[in-house]
Amino acid sequence: MELLEKIEQALKDAIKGQDEDKRNTMRMLLTAIKNKEKELLRQPTESEIHQLIARAIKQRKDSIEQFLRGGRNDLAEKEKKEIEILQSFLPKPLEAEALTALVAEAIRETGAASLKDVGKVMKVLMPRVAGRADGKTVQEMVRARLGAS
Repeated sequence: MELLEKIEQALKDAIKGQDEDKRNTMRMLLTAIKNKEKELLRQPTESEIHQLIARAIKQRKDSIEQFLRGGRNDLAEKEKKEIEILQSFLPKPLEAEALTALVAEAIRETGAASLKDVGKVMKVLMPRVAGRADGKTVQEMVRARLGAS
C-alpha cells in the first residue's frame, strides 16, 4: 500500500474509532500533502511526503519546548501524541553506521573537500535520508567529516 493511501486509511480508521487526536493529525498531514501537491503541480513522492512528516514532527518538538516553558503541560502532551502518530508513517531511523556510509558516499559523489562544500553534500544527502535521520545530526556528521579532511 502506498504511503498516501496508508495516511488516508488511518484518517478513515480514526474517524470510525472516534480517535480525535489521530483524526486531527491525519487531517493536518493530508492538508500539508495537498498543499505540496498544488505547489509541485504533481503528486508528491514518498520521499517528499516523508520530508513533510519530518518537518511536522520538528515543528511539534519546537512547540513542546514552548509549551513547557509556558507551563502548558496539557498542550505539550497533545503535541507528544501527535509526534507518535506522525512517526508511525516514517521509515525506521537509520543506524549510525548506515548514516556514516551515506555521508561518506555523498562526499565522494560531490567531490567535497572542505567545510565550504557542506551545502553541496547536504543537497545530495537529504533526499536519501528524508524521514530517517534528523537534518541537524546529518549536518553535524558532514561538518565533522569535512573538517577532519
